[in-house]
Amino acid sequence: MKPTTTLPLLLALGIPLTAQGQTRAARPPEVDASRRTAIVTAAARVAPSVVSVNVVRRQRQVPQDPFAFFFTPRGAERQVEAVGSGFIITTDGVIVTNQHVTQGAQQIAVTTRDGRDYPARLLGEDPQTDIAVLKVDTTGLPPAPIGSSDNLLIGEWVVAIGNPYGYQLGNTEPSVTAGVVSAVGRNLLPSQEQTGVYVGMIQTDAAINPGNSGGPLINALGEVVGVNSSIFSNTGSSIGIGFAIPIERALRVADELRRFGRVRRAWVGLDVTGADELRGWKQAGGLRVTTVASGSPAQRAGIAPGDVLLEARGKRLRTFLDWEAVLLDAGPGDALSVIAKRGAQRRPVTLTVADLPTSSAEKVSVLGDIQAVTLTEAIRQERGLRAQQGVLIYDIGVNTQQATGLAPGDVVFQVNRQRVATVDGLRQAFAAAAGQAATVWFERNGMIGRSAFYVR
Repeated sequence: MKPTTTLPLLLALGIPLTAQGQTRAARPPEVDASRRTAIVTAAARVAPSVVSVNVVRRQRQVPQDPFAFFFTPRGAERQVEAVGSGFIITTDGVIVTNQHVTQGAQQIAVTTRDGRDYPARLLGEDPQTDIAVLKVDTTGLPPAPIGSSDNLLIGEWVVAIGNPYGYQLGNTEPSVTAGVVSAVGRNLLPSQEQTGVYVGMIQTDAAINPGNSGGPLINALGEVVGVNSSIFSNTGSSIGIGFAIPIERALRVADELRRFGRVRRAWVGLDVTGADELRGWKQAGGLRVTTVASGSPAQRAGIAPGDVLLEARGKRLRTFLDWEAVLLDAGPGDALSVIAKRGAQRRPVTLTVADLPTSSAEKVSVLGDIQAVTLTEAIRQERGLRAQQGVLIYDIGVNTQQATGLAPGDVVFQVNRQRVATVDGLRQAFAAAAGQAATVWFERNGMIGRSAFYVR
């Protein structure tokens, strides 16, 4: 039936029309009200504070095939554009995002929800926590409401907001995905798909996709409880397992970067059993202390090698990653409450956290007496290694071995957040860490281990 004949019929039947003459079903007011759920309200509250982070970096050009090898100049680089997300925390333009979004950036631009573009400068970045802080020169921006991750409930609604594909989606309106809190306190070790180490993370099934990194995870009240950071996926797209950095950690790191230009690391002067004893905690009931530094807060509190740490800040300690999470969320001057066991006796201990003694710590020139070789498939099969890529240490000086904790047979595959695939890559990673602490991840006897030391 033609529209010209349909229109009088609809009018005769009393069916309401829109201004364009189209039919519209009559809806009672309560139906319209029911559409405005808590999620809709929460997303609307935070969306104005979400920004796109557009990055330009230089990337070394690697030939993809033997033919291209002959036509690619040695050391050739190309300009690469990338996009991430962030959220505003002050009216004068301070923005929180992920460090892996800003890493190596030569230019950074921020786009607000209403389409305004601002050049941004990097105030600081911290690879260990994957947090970076940007600043744009403007005022009157809407800061995101801040909540807490400490009281999150497993199964409660959360919303991830960001710009998963940037301008490919045609406008600057942030995308919203909803899910629940799947777990809290999750620890993630580096893997072939996952660079870096994340501890004490919020797990959610709210879809997090490329470009969401750095955007806020919010609760049903419209408060930011985390920073979207990573996904577990073989395809690069969400499969319902996403992770966010707790907001308390993100803001503490952001404050340190703004005030000091670096993050002061918590130091109590003790080491605990590592990844080679991930299953041993069931027998010990916690983490066994391996060493205690002379004059350290741990020694002053009466902690000794052989003691077992059961809890810290009210949280059960099962692996060394649980202890890493506690230290990551502590700062110099904090009082760290710990439950320790010696023999059958349990006792509460308070450790006064100090700043990592960078000035007095021994610096290590790591490649001086380390002999290493790039991992090959033949070496992997010969030694039964699980690592797909990395650098095999086949000889190391005694002093360097003691200072670094590395040993012959270790396969180093990451330094800080930088993946290591060749000996030259290992040299570059240590050069990038010169003058500061380096966290080295390696495979030893089929288990993942870590060591931290200062590089000269």
